Amino acid sequence: MTFSPELEARFAKLLESYPPGRTRSAVVPMLLYAQDEVGHISNELIEEVARLCKVTPLQVDEVVGYYSMLHRKPLGKYHVQVCTNISCLLRGGEELYEHASKQLGIANKQVTADGQFSLEEVECIGACSWAPAVQINYDFHHLVTPEKLDALVAELRKAQ
Repeated sequence: MTFSPELEARFAKLLESYPPGRTRSAVVPMLLYAQDEVGHISNELIEEVARLCKVTPLQVDEVVGYYSMLHRKPLGKYHVQVCTNISCLLRGGEELYEHASKQLGIANKQVTADGQFSLEEVECIGACSWAPAVQINYDFHHLVTPEKLDALVAELRKAQ
């Protein structure tokens, strides 16, 4: 599998930061960086990360199956995650998720037809004090109302 020169350099630097024999520790960050560049975790990507980290493809595949932030299918350009865990649930998280689903016209783990948005209901994004919370790609948004979510989506649509 071919990655950008920047990602190849990042992988090399990452592997150098671990002691000999401990490169398996680089599996998760490599998968996250590669997912950002490629868009999802493919079998080919799993095999390449396994080769670089000197582990088996099965070991990498098990990591992919364990971590919910690793995705086997392509996500939208903007991945909207709405927390519905207890704190967010009590402050309108479930209604916010339903609103996002209706506004985007997609259900959980689906992507809009134009590939711009994907939606995911998540258990916790660690923002209980500021519930309900939404994460869009790597940006966190706290105390989100349906109106605030509409404004965020509208802003992202304009940026396209």
